[in-house]
Amino acid sequence: MKFEETFMEYLHGDKERLLDKCSHVEYKRLKKVLKSCRTCQALHNSCQSEQDQGDKDNSTLSQLCRCQSCPLCDQMFFTELMKEASDIAGCFSSRVRHLLHLHVARGMQRYALRLRQCFKNNRQAMVEEGWMLIEYITMSATAIDKILNKYDKVHSSVNGKNFKSKMRAEHLELLHSPWLIELGAFYLNFNGSDSGEFSEFCGHFSCDLNATEPVIMLRLPNSAKLEYSLTCAICLETVFNPYALSCGHLFCKSCACSAASVLIFQGLKAATPDAKCAVCREAGVYANSVHMLELDLLLKTRCKEYWKERMVAERAEMVKKTEEYWDLQARYLKYF
Repeated sequence: MKFEETFMEYLHGDKERLLDKCSHVEYKRLKKVLKSCRTCQALHNSCQSEQDQGDKDNSTLSQLCRCQSCPLCDQMFFTELMKEASDIAGCFSSRVRHLLHLHVARGMQRYALRLRQCFKNNRQAMVEEGWMLIEYITMSATAIDKILNKYDKVHSSVNGKNFKSKMRAEHLELLHSPWLIELGAFYLNFNGSDSGEFSEFCGHFSCDLNATEPVIMLRLPNSAKLEYSLTCAICLETVFNPYALSCGHLFCKSCACSAASVLIFQGLKAATPDAKCAVCREAGVYANSVHMLELDLLLKTRCKEYWKERMVAERAEMVKKTEEYWDLQARYLKYF
């Protein structure tokens, strides 16, 4: 079955009701635009004709075949596709955030959720919705990749490949979302607490936290395998109380605060707009950082001794820095 048929079947399948408010790649319409691009088709035919005549000047043929810009396709693709990718990333992150908030809820909200489970299998619904979101982001990422490859093939260009690099720079590379790591940790937490009740879904995820470089591994619906490193790039240890910056890099909270020149009790939101990521040196990546609560819970349950050791050390450091901060504030106030 061709991907277009698979994608359309997915959009109009059993999950249509659950995905009715989610954005999608207009794969079929964009493919029609490529087919109707007369400028590119004429250029392709011209190049094919010269090739059939046995043109020996390969460099000249390459220049003729390379359509660096097509106004129609550029307008339909590189503006609209960027918007679609942004909408998909936003929809995915908001839906996952809401789902995981229900799982790690505390206080009265947690009590209300437990009460609901007496009348409805809420845990089963959460697991199924999480898998639906993983299928959603996987199909969307595959559709974008396929249509960009098609663009390059029709135009004999590398503009589609360059667009992928632009998406990466704009943090719209869908399969590198920190929320995908959170969903993986969510399933591993379920798998560790429910005695295989949700093995149908949880079997797609695994982690190796005792390796030299700890990783979490995801096997996606299209059989692709992804690995995410859980090593903090600053302390070079397994992340503790992890945060993902908007650039995608993962750090311990204390390490990220140190890099942003803020105190732990102030949090990453207090970082200035010009504070840079310790790895990629991109500025302004702290304001929308993601607290990886599911990943932290996974580490807490599977690396108990390490987690306790880091917690004691971080609390001691926070108390020390807090005392130094307020002592400095008190000395400053003496001058007034």
